[in-house]
Amino acid sequence: MPRLAGTFVRTVDAVNYRMGRLIMYGIFIMIGILLWSSISKTFLLPSLWTLEIAQFAMVAYYILGGPYSIQLGSNVRMDLFYGEWSDMKKARFDAFTVLFLIFYLGVLLYGAIDSTSYAFQYSERSSTAWRPYMWPIKVIMCFGIFMMLLQAISELLKDIARIRGEPL
Repeated sequence: MPRLAGTFVRTVDAVNYRMGRLIMYGIFIMIGILLWSSISKTFLLPSLWTLEIAQFAMVAYYILGGPYSIQLGSNVRMDLFYGEWSDMKKARFDAFTVLFLIFYLGVLLYGAIDSTSYAFQYSERSSTAWRPYMWPIKVIMCFGIFMMLLQAISELLKDIARIRGEPL
């Protein structure tokens, strides 16, 4: 494998690993938001913002944790046949199927960028009573999808290296 590919893989893997380890603690943010929501509804006046901010936090948690999940191989697979295959056959199959993921993420990123530019251009707000601006969560989604795309390309390069029998 060319040195540039190795550098790309190491850089993307390092960034997504650190980001994933940090985002992993986002569950505590969501717990805090939902705990406050329960307390405020029980003892105080209900907050308008808690449900929507919990949804935004969940989206950020899911989207920014996706590249780390891909890197760890935590994605769902049908192991009926895959588990019995040799490493070479797994690498060939993964190299083929990751192309579909790359295509999907490319289309998703295109739509996310278009939606984000709309949110900036028209100062888009949510239709709820709280009415927060939508651009912050859309920017986070664009960044997360982009990082997932980079991680998918990294996985493709790792599979190609395995198929060729070369160290990456």
